[in-house]
Amino acid sequence: MDFRDAPDEAEFRERLRGWLVEQKGRFPTSGDAYWAQAGAWHQALYAAGFFGTSWPARYGGQDLPPVYDVIVDEEIAKAGAPARPSLGYLVVGLSHHGSEELRQRFLPGMINGTERWCQGFSEPGAGSDLASLTTTAVPCADDPDTYVLNGHKVWTSYSDVADWCLLLARTDRDVPKHKGLSAFIVPMHQEGIEQRPLKMISGVTKEFGQVLFDGARVSAENMVGAPGDGWKLAMTVVSHEREPSTLGFSARYGKLVRQLAASVDGEAPDELSWAWVQTEMLRLHVRRRLSEQLDGITHGPDGSLDKLLMTWTEQSVGHATLATVGTADEELFGAYLYSRSQSVMGGTSQIQKNIIAQRILGLGAGS
Repeated sequence: MDFRDAPDEAEFRERLRGWLVEQKGRFPTSGDAYWAQAGAWHQALYAAGFFGTSWPARYGGQDLPPVYDVIVDEEIAKAGAPARPSLGYLVVGLSHHGSEELRQRFLPGMINGTERWCQGFSEPGAGSDLASLTTTAVPCADDPDTYVLNGHKVWTSYSDVADWCLLLARTDRDVPKHKGLSAFIVPMHQEGIEQRPLKMISGVTKEFGQVLFDGARVSAENMVGAPGDGWKLAMTVVSHEREPSTLGFSARYGKLVRQLAASVDGEAPDELSWAWVQTEMLRLHVRRRLSEQLDGITHGPDGSLDKLLMTWTEQSVGHATLATVGTADEELFGAYLYSRSQSVMGGTSQIQKNIIAQRILGLGAGS
């Protein structure tokens, strides 16, 4: 299979490379400084024509094939620039399940970066078992067109700077738990919402936090889909999150491994050699997934395979970092610490194995 750039792709890549040279040093690449400037970086990418390339033009995208997103991720990693903001899962969720009115209202600001977003799914008692969430949305007694929100979300990235939250809440307690969930677009700048940032083991304090809803309100017009459609939206979102082909993970892992290899004086540790194998495996797998996307193939539960591959690769690179440079380089050591979370975020590795067993291999619960 020929993965070389077509002429238009090559021109786009060269234009991007030149632009990235101009941006060198303008935006932080890690830590709290990165999160503080993430919105400005998003808007800079969009203004230059390098964000939202594969999304519909009627909402502010460019209607280009997804290969252009991969080019952006590859060149950003090579240049050592900040990662491309990861919003595709929200765009996909709203595109697939929102009304045209909601898409027209919210997708342009989401894509161009003028409105900041977070995702309110996980809770302290409902992470991988998302259907067990307890946050509620109840019609207001004095205004039936408004829902009142009460509950507790966690691991909510960007929550402290978000203008809007794509929130899952329970609207019906009398049906099976998967069927009682609804999705809302919630304004975050209102009374009844409390932010509690969480400091990560890597030292980052601004990436995510807890969000408490105590009487916050959301219009019924901001419900995404019909009452009870929240689980369908959630599965669309997490399936997209678990696919590596539209994300920059592969390029970033490869760059880090090459950086570690360049620092070795003498024989490379076994952990680095294995990480090199893993990153090359993931790179080729991403290429295959991209080719399938271009052919119109969707993967469904196969995203759990992708998620496991990403987890194994990131944690292999993390171990290679520890074996190669130890704790001497604060930023690289932070990459190792962050890698430990990969087997939890987006659904634990155990959950992914259950999905593979049941939905791909067809194994019964007692097999």
